[in-house]
Amino acid sequence: MRQLPLGVRLADRALFESFLPGGNAEALAHARAVARGAVHGATWVCGPPAAGKSHLLQAICAAAGARVRAGYLPLTQLAPLGVGVLDGLAQLGCLCIDDLERVVGESEWERALFALLREIEEAGGALVVAAREPPALLDWSLPDLGSRFAAGAVLALRALDEAGQHAALELRARLRGLELPAETWQWLRRRYPRDMRRLYELLDTLDEAALAAQRRLTVPFIREVLRSAPRS
Repeated sequence: MRQLPLGVRLADRALFESFLPGGNAEALAHARAVARGAVHGATWVCGPPAAGKSHLLQAICAAAGARVRAGYLPLTQLAPLGVGVLDGLAQLGCLCIDDLERVVGESEWERALFALLREIEEAGGALVVAAREPPALLDWSLPDLGSRFAAGAVLALRALDEAGQHAALELRARLRGLELPAETWQWLRRRYPRDMRRLYELLDTLDEAALAAQRRLTVPFIREVLRSAPRS
């Protein structure tokens, strides 16, 4: 994993190569352009839970980190530390801030974000933020900040359908050298319907268990591994 400011670490498998675009091909192309330095200023990524927002932001950071200093800030984790977590981040060439809805409506945070955005724009850097809703639908205490974000690129991610979920999980498994049999996918789909975040977490667990046991991902094996896991 790549170490980033504030001790936040990127998931080592949250890469462009493991992001199945589905109906989000344009968003993926824009994200790649941000990572290679072809897009500057603000980019807003929005979409429902488990649509791939965090994956895309971390993939941008991982790719941009080969070119400039990059940082990823998940505000669900870091907002309780206070607005000071933003100090000095304008020096990064690419900054990705996740879960922005956690601080929208809080005037101190919004003033700091406005100043941060201006500094990043003046330096020719990129600021990518993610939230469930587009900027126009949020209740800003500083309307000018919402307008600035709305004036930039706004990427609306669509959740994968069932076939897309299967393909995404197969891709993630294949990149790890795992085979995901059809009966295994059907078992997981019935137990954890339409929850890609949970399915990816389960694949992490199964990957480690399969490696340790030298077993294939058969239904009996995953039942054995996940026997104590709570049903979603």
